[in-house]
Amino acid sequence: MQEIVQKYYGETLTSNRDLQTNACCSDAQFPHYVKPLLARVHDEVQARYYGCGLILPELLDGLTVVDLGCGAGRDVYVLSQLVGEKGQVIGVDMTEEQLALARQYEKFHQKAFGYKRSNVRFLHGYIERLHELELADASVDVIVSNCVINLAPDKAAVLREAFRVLKPGGELYFSDVYSDRRIPAALMQDPVLYGECLSGALYWNDFLQLARKHGFTDPRLVDDRAIAIGNPELIEKTGNIRFYSATYRLFKLHNLEWACEDHGQAVVYRGTILNHHHAFYLDKHHLIETGKHFPVCGNTWRMLHDTRFSKHFDFYGNFDQHFGIFPGCGIGIPFNDAEISIQKSGCC
Repeated sequence: MQEIVQKYYGETLTSNRDLQTNACCSDAQFPHYVKPLLARVHDEVQARYYGCGLILPELLDGLTVVDLGCGAGRDVYVLSQLVGEKGQVIGVDMTEEQLALARQYEKFHQKAFGYKRSNVRFLHGYIERLHELELADASVDVIVSNCVINLAPDKAAVLREAFRVLKPGGELYFSDVYSDRRIPAALMQDPVLYGECLSGALYWNDFLQLARKHGFTDPRLVDDRAIAIGNPELIEKTGNIRFYSATYRLFKLHNLEWACEDHGQAVVYRGTILNHHHAFYLDKHHLIETGKHFPVCGNTWRMLHDTRFSKHFDFYGNFDQHFGIFPGCGIGIPFNDAEISIQKSGCC
């Protein structure tokens, strides 16, 4: 499958106009502050963009960021502007043709950004084997990836390596394609379906279990959209399988709980994150308005308190008390109330 992907992205696709579906195309509305960043990226680099989401998490200034499957480097060069000259962005990709284009415009972007030195580097290798690229344990602040993990044959190894290289409190923030059921083995051998980011997609529930198994205890969904294949031939092949583009954020925090537990905690956002003055959007279920007392579960508390976001919040409560499952998380006590059960029935 790696050879299929290398040929598809190195030879078959010459620009994003060659794609046969919208799976590897982002239709996200860019925030106002992103548009000028994109405008500085070279047109040829942008033409070879095959992402399915927006992978620009907050607070990247001065950090070390790794882009898994960076391709021709569009996201790397946008991130380069967000980490600043004191930060660095490392792009990893297995397709030499894509990396050659990314490297070709390194000096162009350094000059466009007004940097005295380049803050990006591109490594040829496999996202499942970051150890071969000498990326050390706990050496990276944030990992991003844009519609690439579905192309990896060994997705467990990708998550395992990501967890290894992240610092404690670090984050894997990525967009990818998921399916509403497991993909039949025959479809996974189809080079077009695989190259178009469809037949390598994980069933969403398998992804959640895999993430938890490899250390990311509480995956948080940030954004999602349904994918319209549009190609009649590919629709016939995939049948009733539904596909989605989704962005997740996964934190490397060792003390997260398996469910959203209520400890009576709350946070107040100070409104101090650049370009996010009125509210902080942690995930699809947490829009935290500035100055508002916002009750949170223990996991959300830790995701804000034990990460780079800490200084932008005021924190209330601790873990001394427990009040059960956090309200509204979709999980409840599975047992019938004892008194009600006795009233409704006899001893059997």
